[in-house]
Amino acid sequence: MPPRRNTKRRRPMADNRRRKRIVHRFKEDEYVDYKDIALLRKFMSERGKIRSRRVTGLTAKQQREVATAIKNAREMGLLPYIQVRS
Repeated sequence: MPPRRNTKRRRPMADNRRRKRIVHRFKEDEYVDYKDIALLRKFMSERGKIRSRRVTGLTAKQQREVATAIKNAREMGLLPYIQVRS
């Protein structure tokens, strides 16, 4: 006997909950510098977390470079590790 399929249908997500994806395109030879704080802040949330690939729209290689640059900037004291709500 074949396994039963899930017959429940998913409801479509409400339009107001969908977020527009932020798409950043880097050139092939462009280097992500840890000293470029303005660029790195675009890839961080308000709380200081690194945004995921789904949100940023980067390739896997670019996402790794951005994450490494953010971590280096944090280590140098250019970026905070977390943003504390006040």
